[in-house]
Amino acid sequence: MDELLTMSSKEISKLEVMQRLKEKSLSQRAAAEMLNVSVRQVKRMFKSYREKGAAGLVSQRRGRVSNHRLGEETLERALDLLGSKYRGFGPTLACEKLVEVEGIKISKESVRKMMMVAGLWKARRARKIVTHQMRARRPCFGELVQIDGSPHDWFEGRAAGCVLLVFIDDATGKLLQLLFVESESFFSYCAAAQAYFECYGKPVAFYSDKHGIFRVNMPNSLTGDNLTQFGRAMQELDIQIICANTPQAKVALNAPTRLCKIAW
Repeated sequence: MDELLTMSSKEISKLEVMQRLKEKSLSQRAAAEMLNVSVRQVKRMFKSYREKGAAGLVSQRRGRVSNHRLGEETLERALDLLGSKYRGFGPTLACEKLVEVEGIKISKESVRKMMMVAGLWKARRARKIVTHQMRARRPCFGELVQIDGSPHDWFEGRAAGCVLLVFIDDATGKLLQLLFVESESFFSYCAAAQAYFECYGKPVAFYSDKHGIFRVNMPNSLTGDNLTQFGRAMQELDIQIICANTPQAKVALNAPTRLCKIAW
């Protein structure tokens, strides 16, 4: 009765190449290129194939215990420490403690598998990536103006750090106003808005983040109309303030490296 031989896909590929070598339909150099090994290695494999047949191509280490496998006593000791002294630790930190404090040479992956089998740790689900649809630009100049502030050491230590207020037209992407101020405040934004009005007139709406200057962020606020001082001032001028729900919804103005060239 023929013996059942278990072979991996890689070993089956070797067998097919050896059969072609035996039929002399393939050269040893071509076989070496197909298997991505040296010609000397092909010669050794072919010799083993002629002597033992397909069994000569099967790995001799299959079914054997790995030389790098930890001893049972070491595994039990590590598991006891993970369940007591280092209970609640994640695999990375637990592995560091086992190596540095306990002197147990073990890999992080081994610790992770042990903790999962013992029920001491559960892998977190990968966070679902939320894709935000691109917001269409407004069709007309001045219809929507994006406003934001970028705090940075703009003068590279030659002066105190400050904030650059930026006004960008949503339709064209044109920079309409740049103003250095000490901080983002009602008065600084009013000064920047006044300079913008004098040059370009009144926009239909300002598009901002959820900074406290533009929106009341305190829950259960008792301000009545739920408007900030800047919001009331813009309401008097019939200018709408729109606060973006996500950073991706508006142009990222908090990148100092992007604005350095523009500012100077």
